[in-house]
Formats: sequence, C-alpha cells, structure tokens
Amino acid sequence: MLKLHNMYKVYQSDEVETVALNGVNLEIAQGDFVAIMGPSGCGKSTLLNIIGLLDNPTEGDYWFFDENVAAYSESQRSAIRKKNIGFIFQSFNLIDELTVAENIELALLYHDMPASERKQRVADVMDRMGIAHRAKHMPSQLSGGQQQRVAVARAVVGDQPLILADEPTGNLDSAHGQEVMELLQSLNAEGTTIVMVTHSPAHADYARRTVNLFDGHVVTDKLRAA
Repeated sequence: MLKLHNMYKVYQSDEVETVALNGVNLEIAQGDFVAIMGPSGCGKSTLLNIIGLLDNPTEGDYWFFDENVAAYSESQRSAIRKKNIGFIFQSFNLIDELTVAENIELALLYHDMPASERKQRVADVMDRMGIAHRAKHMPSQLSGGQQQRVAVARAVVGDQPLILADEPTGNLDSAHGQEVMELLQSLNAEGTTIVMVTHSPAHADYARRTVNLFDGHVVTDKLRAA
C-alpha cells in the first residue's frame, strides 16, 4: 500500500535546524496493523503526518498505491486523502455544536454523494460502532469512550482503506482505551489498514507490527509473536 524510501524531514528556523525524520525506510502492506512507538520528540507524529499526506518530506520518496506523492501539492494531496485516508485523533476533534450523526456526516460532505446515501452510510456506521442510540446527542453528553467511537465512525464512514490514529486512547481511561483498541482490531480484521502512534506497550500489542523510532530513525520493526 505504501512505501517510504530514504525519508527526511527537516524543520528550519532562523537559528535552529531540527531533523525530525532521518533516513526512514518503511513499507506497510494493505491490511496491516502497525503501531509506531518511541519517546517524545522522536518523529512519530511527523511520520504520521507525512503518511497521511498532511505534510511533504524534505527529501526522499513516498509511494502511495504505486504513485510517488512525495512532492505533490496540497490540492493533489487533499484529493488523495479524501478518497483513501481516515484520521483518528487523541482529542476526538468533534464539533460541539453538531450532533453525533452530524459530526459523522461531516466526513462525507466533500464527497460527490446524494444526501440520502450520506444519511444511510451514517446510520450504518453508527449501528456498526454501537452508537446508533446516541445519534441525536451532542458530544458533551457522551463519555470519552463514546466520543472516540464517534471519531472512529467519522474516520471509517467514507470506506477509506487506510486509518491513521494518533494516540487514539491517550485521553481515555483503561477500560475505554481497551474498548477503542478492540474496535480498531475488529476494523483491521475486516480489511482496513491501520497505522497508530501510541505510547502504550499494551495497546501496541493489538497491532500486528511494532515500529520503534528514536531520533528520527527506525530502530526496530517487529512482528507480534503469534
């Protein structure tokens, strides 16, 4: 599905040059579930942003579905993101003034899709995520675990083949964190490719592979023991 070759990302200010990614090589196959780990400042979020086409590398190649997208413009990257990538964030990023159903439908508004199909997709994904009974609730009326379920629903409602999750359990207690991880594992079992940044070894164990970064390098890339 995607391949990063000799990837560098350098941030420059007037006085300081920061190397966030330093020669990263990484391949992720369709249907994989990869946990990215490492200490704060090691490049995890930068790597996720580049994989998600939110940013371009300073140097190196990024092949996404056999297309080298490393130097694409924002409009080109946006078109690919819309079709292929769903995002789940630590802070949920729900809009307080919209209901659960409206928050999920928001992800479909930029697709060329009739309103009736949008409504049906939202209804289907809410049922799948076990939140149909919360359709008319506002985010403030939900628990943290329920809010993250809404965020997951929003990420998958467009049937994108790749989900990127940035610390998806970071704001949840252990019970709700486990619930979200089981949800991601079940989506992966259905064929969705998942790349997740996490600090939790227990949650990384839900993935099939764990990639460890340190100072912008990939230092280990291990398959989970069967």
